[in-house]
Amino acid sequence: MRRVARMIAKQPPGRYVCALRRPMPHHQKTGSDMRILTLVAILFLWTGYAGTAAADPVSDLHALFDSAWERDLAESPVSATVYGDPRYNDRWPDLSGAALARSDQLDHKVLADLARIPRASLPAAEQLNYDLFEHEYRDRTEAYPFKRYLYSFTHRDSLASSNEVSELIEFNSVKSYEDWIARLKGFGNYVDQNIALLQQGMRERRTQPLSVMSRVPSQIAQQLVEKAEDSPFFKPFREFPASIDAAQRERLSTEARAAIKDVVIAAFRRLDQFFAKDFLPKLRTPDGIWDTTDGGAYYQNRISYHTTTALTADEIHAIGLKEVTRIRGEMDKVIAQVGFKGSFQDFITYLRTDPKFYYKTGDELFQAYLAVSKRIDPELVKLFGKLPRTPYGLRAIPMTSAPNTTTAYYQQPSLDGTRAGYYYVNLYRPEVRPKYEMEVLSVHEAVPGHHLQIALAQEQGELPLFRRNAGYTAYVEGWGLYSESLGEDLGLYTDPYSKFGQLTYDMWRAVRLVVDTGIHHKRWTRQQAIDYFKANAAKTEADIVNEIDRYISWPGQALAYKIGQLKIRALRTEAEQRLGTRFNVREFHDTILATGAVPLDVLEKNVHDWIDSKPAG
Repeated sequence: MRRVARMIAKQPPGRYVCALRRPMPHHQKTGSDMRILTLVAILFLWTGYAGTAAADPVSDLHALFDSAWERDLAESPVSATVYGDPRYNDRWPDLSGAALARSDQLDHKVLADLARIPRASLPAAEQLNYDLFEHEYRDRTEAYPFKRYLYSFTHRDSLASSNEVSELIEFNSVKSYEDWIARLKGFGNYVDQNIALLQQGMRERRTQPLSVMSRVPSQIAQQLVEKAEDSPFFKPFREFPASIDAAQRERLSTEARAAIKDVVIAAFRRLDQFFAKDFLPKLRTPDGIWDTTDGGAYYQNRISYHTTTALTADEIHAIGLKEVTRIRGEMDKVIAQVGFKGSFQDFITYLRTDPKFYYKTGDELFQAYLAVSKRIDPELVKLFGKLPRTPYGLRAIPMTSAPNTTTAYYQQPSLDGTRAGYYYVNLYRPEVRPKYEMEVLSVHEAVPGHHLQIALAQEQGELPLFRRNAGYTAYVEGWGLYSESLGEDLGLYTDPYSKFGQLTYDMWRAVRLVVDTGIHHKRWTRQQAIDYFKANAAKTEADIVNEIDRYISWPGQALAYKIGQLKIRALRTEAEQRLGTRFNVREFHDTILATGAVPLDVLEKNVHDWIDSKPAG
């Protein structure tokens, strides 16, 4: 119906007047009376029908959704690549001041256009779409004055890993290679725009601190190769599909070499010089966002955005301290179970240093991750009534970013289902990647964590695209952390050390509440945060340092995991208590996942509606 309504609304009204007009019977009035009646009927049909089509609020609402989605893809070409839309694979985002200001103006226009649609006239499901769409654009417009784009260049999201975008592209035609070459040719301007933003950040005191940005020069150094063929940007040209003939291969490779040599490497040399001479020597040394312009207000904005709550930094800090104490009690039980003699710190040191907890090679580690994933998959039907159709695979994190990123991450599938989801694992320095973390990590990043939730959301075809791809952090990461608690139901954590690994990951997220608010609100130093983390979790020191630097560069994001998990856990407890024997865990999980990512207050309402819908026992 929506498609028909939109089609009609776009057509000239007279076309439908003619189509709908009916001949009048001969026994009715004739002459001038008949002509008057006919004109009246025509005018009625014209104004009434055309007015109905133009004023259909559902049609107008979804037209706004569609236009806003298309604009986002055009403004964010890399996001389009992530979604599997190849139309913008030949370009990078425009980060000029004019483009950023124009985007903010268009965000305000979206809100104005939305306000003209009568929400009260919409069905309940569309009112929810309306509210979530408004929520998204309010978040954007409220964040813009803090100039978040000036902080976006970090040690984890630096230009030095831009080549990794190619992993998301299917190079299966001449055009796909030509698009990548066009991106290579445009890389110099992209780098220069990033440098301009970093310069603006310095002028306005809105930068990342020296502690994390000092990691970037070593990343840039990996891109300063002598030969274009040695650049990671050249990787797609090392192998071609059989459908591309030898002459085309030679042409494409030659153009790529020239673009990498003359544009990409030259741009990295400019970036390297800028960092060494102009940027790093002038960076701020306090680590927290409080040290920047409007830093306190910006941090509260980020807390609200990532947690979808009105919690303050002090309230979250207190929740974190309480959770650390609770989980520590659970850890002590496992230590007693294995019969370890010594203090808690002695046990953590034992886990960090005994070789039996680590693989010697990256290949051994990768194969072990594969084995864990295959054990989980067939057990999912115990806990879920609906599973995604889209599969997931396992990949190693590229070495261009592995030394400076986390233990693992998840990459969502393409929207059209032609690219699977991928669970990326860090094989850099396998001697610091503990075996006892592998099960809980796989549950979080793959299934039933991120892949199951995100792939299911993308397959909700009745939802508009902005909802199928919503990324409310508290929901998405809260679900991932909640999923970790399901491991025992999936046949995992039978080894007490693996159970301690699950508790370590729960503790890790509780520690985040303390150290993130500590750094950005209570003015902790980086070392204070590292020491607190080391004292309370069995993560290796390499992981801890990477994690703390992540929290420094991404204020507020780390708070969402535990806040979201606690909400989902509380909702499950409430449902179990209210429903008793009528509680069905598969239905509960399906209810949580049915709507895609939503703010926590919306999630709470959805679960309450499900509980209320259950027939009395």
